[in-house]
Amino acid sequence: MHTVAFIACSMDGYIAKTNGEIDWLTSIPNPTNSDYGYADFINTIDGVLMGRNTFLQVDKMNYWAYPKKVFVWSNTLKSLDIRYQRKVEIINGNLEAVLTKLEKMGINRLYVDGGKAIQSFLGNDILDEIILTAISIVLGNGIPLFGTIGKEIEFELYKTERIDSCMVTNYYKRRNRTIAST
Repeated sequence: MHTVAFIACSMDGYIAKTNGEIDWLTSIPNPTNSDYGYADFINTIDGVLMGRNTFLQVDKMNYWAYPKKVFVWSNTLKSLDIRYQRKVEIINGNLEAVLTKLEKMGINRLYVDGGKAIQSFLGNDILDEIILTAISIVLGNGIPLFGTIGKEIEFELYKTERIDSCMVTNYYKRRNRTIAST
């Protein structure tokens, strides 16, 4: 399975405010209503895995941005609102068991979303790519993207895009791994 994170963070490395809010992402000037490459990216993946906290933040938004099946990785979340029927499934267990379940479901290219999920994949050295958009804002504190992983993991930069005057997207792949064709 090929795993890829597609995430934004502040210039100082935070993905959310201390309280988990991501409202600062909607304050980005977007005069052309761009999706900043999201549609192109989402069309290359088979499914989305996110943690409970990320799902709860996404649930507060006024739109659903996931046209692919979403798996909420949680050992505490027991049920979902009826509006998520057929769109979202709770998946639990350790990371190895979760990946085995997803592979059996035909997930070959997995979008990993959310800080704890990304940190778990990095800590287990199974994140193949990171597409990281740095937003030109300093939050000062909050929830860090990487936190403490406990080891060095080498990536190489293979592409950079400047977006308007307020963002830079860097594309990284795990060193010595190939990028799965999309």
